[in-house]
Amino acid sequence: MPEPQRDERATHRRLPRTVWALGCVSLFMDFSSELIHSLLPVFMTTVLGASALAIGFVEGFAEATAALLKVFSGVLTDRIGRRKPLVALGYGLAALSKPLFALAGSVGLVFVARVTDRVGKGVRGAPRDAMIADVTPTQLRGTAYGLRQALDSVGAVLGPLAAVALMLWLAGDIRTVLWLATLPAVVAFAIVVLVVKEPEVRRAVGARLAFAGLGSLGAHYWAVVALAAVLTLARFSEAFLVLRALDVGLAAAQAPLVMALMAGSYALISYPAGRAADRGRRRALLIWGLLVLVCADVLLAAAGSSGLLFAGVALWGAHMGLTQGLLSTLVADAAPETLRGTAFGVFHLVTGAALLAASLLAGWLWSAYGPAWTFGCGAAFTAVALIGLLVASRAR
Repeated sequence: MPEPQRDERATHRRLPRTVWALGCVSLFMDFSSELIHSLLPVFMTTVLGASALAIGFVEGFAEATAALLKVFSGVLTDRIGRRKPLVALGYGLAALSKPLFALAGSVGLVFVARVTDRVGKGVRGAPRDAMIADVTPTQLRGTAYGLRQALDSVGAVLGPLAAVALMLWLAGDIRTVLWLATLPAVVAFAIVVLVVKEPEVRRAVGARLAFAGLGSLGAHYWAVVALAAVLTLARFSEAFLVLRALDVGLAAAQAPLVMALMAGSYALISYPAGRAADRGRRRALLIWGLLVLVCADVLLAAAGSSGLLFAGVALWGAHMGLTQGLLSTLVADAAPETLRGTAFGVFHLVTGAALLAASLLAGWLWSAYGPAWTFGCGAAFTAVALIGLLVASRAR
């Protein structure tokens, strides 16, 4: 057997069971979420009559809500020294939100459902990411985060594919499809309750728990957060990928294929990128991630056919695979052990605020000037961020 294969198998065996369990939870929950999310722009525009700006607001506000709650759940998990109760609560809220999408008769109820779903994400996000860091050896953190993200993305592939199949099978009955999306969410919650084990965590004590003491996280940590904010500002909600597909001419029943392709590319790249991060190739991953996003935005801006559209979507997913697990790894490495939950919470707050701003801007550009301007401006901002990263790296 070749040496690289033995090395990969040994790495898989060394990853803790908790990492695999959380990866499976992410797979099933993302299966449910992306089944809904891939149909939501279609549902909102064709059934509820929503505008692109309204979709941008719903998506951006929901993600920002999740980001804000991640700060409080991060601080709380450090205070109580426990991760699983908050992880279970978060996944439970997400599962409870799924039926609201099927019941929605207005944009308002979709907004409530989306925010409830993201509240669940906000509650679970920082404790889950901190839990992975708690149970994983330092030299395997990139691999662990890459694996969880890859399994999450597998669910994000299966969800849109299931949406297409169910839409065809049920003759476009979108509400029934949304009802069926609740089932994998229930499975995800069951895995958390029955399989995921609470790790041993040292409790943070004293003033270090206060928000005023966030400066103790260190300059290295804040540099990582600033970098993540810039990367997030350079892109916006994936809902605009689905809207672009409809604009190019894909049928409503085929639109979820866009999310499946994006997630498939994301899944293929995430794990190898995590392995590369553990081998010291982090700067190269960041540079390639930005370069790939520029190419994706250019293709999506120019898309007049499904070929360019799908190429741009695949590159968008590749960008996510190159950067998202890496950023989690950088946060885990930079944060003190007793403040990991807080560190991930603040990280998600800042990136969530950046995503809200980016999505609102994208929705306004789309409504005012059209999709080409939306993705063209995204390409320009990403190019500026790439140039800044290269200049900063050279100066350092």
